[in-house]
Amino acid sequence: MNPLSLHPSAEEFLSHLAVERGSSRHTVDAYRRDLGKYLAVLHDRGVSDPALSSRDDIQAFVSLLKDRGLSPASIERAVSALRSFHSFLVREGLAEENPAGRIPLPKKPSRLPEALSIEDVERVLSQPFPEGPRGLRDRAMLEALYGCGLRVSELVALDLSDFDLTEGFLKACGKGGKERIVPLAGMAERAVSGYLEQGRPALHTKKGVSRVDPSAVFLNVRGGRLTRRAVFDIVREYGKRVGVELHPHMLRHSFATHLLEGGADLRALQEMLGHADISTTQVYTHVDISHLREEYLSTHPRAGLR
Repeated sequence: MNPLSLHPSAEEFLSHLAVERGSSRHTVDAYRRDLGKYLAVLHDRGVSDPALSSRDDIQAFVSLLKDRGLSPASIERAVSALRSFHSFLVREGLAEENPAGRIPLPKKPSRLPEALSIEDVERVLSQPFPEGPRGLRDRAMLEALYGCGLRVSELVALDLSDFDLTEGFLKACGKGGKERIVPLAGMAERAVSGYLEQGRPALHTKKGVSRVDPSAVFLNVRGGRLTRRAVFDIVREYGKRVGVELHPHMLRHSFATHLLEGGADLRALQEMLGHADISTTQVYTHVDISHLREEYLSTHPRAGLR
């Protein structure tokens, strides 16, 4: 079937997209191409009216797209077009059901978070911070995000009772209220200790009357608990100062990536990150292949033999 000469119901659907839904010409053209391929498959399977197509016909179309090597995203777009088209047919009374409604889509590969290089982390954390309580707070926040691999929600939820500075640990409350113990050491421990001793007590109201949240660790200038939005803005600003595009999740991912590249055990890393499933950690802590190759070449007894 010529994709430019579609079934009347398909032409009606495309007109509906353009006129009633105000879809762009680009969107309508993309739907036209997808529907043209789909109707060609139906024609080959002896189905002359798309209103009579079945779930098997949809699956045959998806299989064809897979065989042609289309990406999961392209297949998802095409199936989305079919779902909209068949929903339109049902609404218009031209079909009784939508055969594309429950078609499983190919799983998209997980998008890996970005990680900073160790050099970029050093640039961010070694830059001069402002004098005073806010500078101490900001340094402690950035050091904790990278040094402990915390999520933003976990950072702002920290209470004083969550710290054991003597033993070098903190308690983070992750997704689903699940608590975990995370090591706090080195520069992160020093920065947090300095802030708790000298920065946090100094954060107060404009009148100078202390109204510090009795439990919150990271405070705003009015003494209240710092918000997620504020943390995002603060982290972005410190990245901008040294020419690094930065957000808190990058620091968490850099923590995980650098530990794994340094030889950390994957199970231990899973606990520190608070992942319920090890597969999440495996994707999250993707390491540079060049690093793995260097490790292989330097350690495998037969790697250098020819």
